[in-house]
Amino acid sequence: MKTFLIADTHFGHSNILTFKSHLKTGLLREGFNNINHHDEILIQNWNSVVSKNDKVYHLGDIGFRNFSSLSKILEQLNGIKVLIKGNHDNFKLSQYAQYFKDVRAYHILDKFILSHIPIHDMSLSRWKANIHGHLHELSVPDKRYYCVSVEQHNYTPVDFEYIRSIYKND
Repeated sequence: MKTFLIADTHFGHSNILTFKSHLKTGLLREGFNNINHHDEILIQNWNSVVSKNDKVYHLGDIGFRNFSSLSKILEQLNGIKVLIKGNHDNFKLSQYAQYFKDVRAYHILDKFILSHIPIHDMSLSRWKANIHGHLHELSVPDKRYYCVSVEQHNYTPVDFEYIRSIYKND
């Protein structure tokens, strides 16, 4: 069993395809014909690395639309899923509980703190790092933060062992 992390999939959020990059380099998510194409690619990428018994921590902003549409996507995603709620995860807990083993505000994993929004730097002293989402293509200029937003990882979940290897000597 492997552990993966991902954030900001924004399934069903058609406006995500028109958002401009904060870095002024163009659109935030280029190369998608429409939101259905976007969602299909993210599902394929997810399932290409995550097996049925792997664990996936989704660090927020999983999807938009109505929950019925989102549930059809969640049914297709491999793995045992845990949701760390993001600022756009506004459905009822009972709805998320159908597809996620747990739903949390944050989670501690092997001395890493997982959150959607990066935590304040004064709160980091007892953690190896803060693995987070929310920033999309941006990064906090501090090695104690690691962003798993899809834009930074080819729209694919990141293996936790890879992240651990980065902080191995810390």
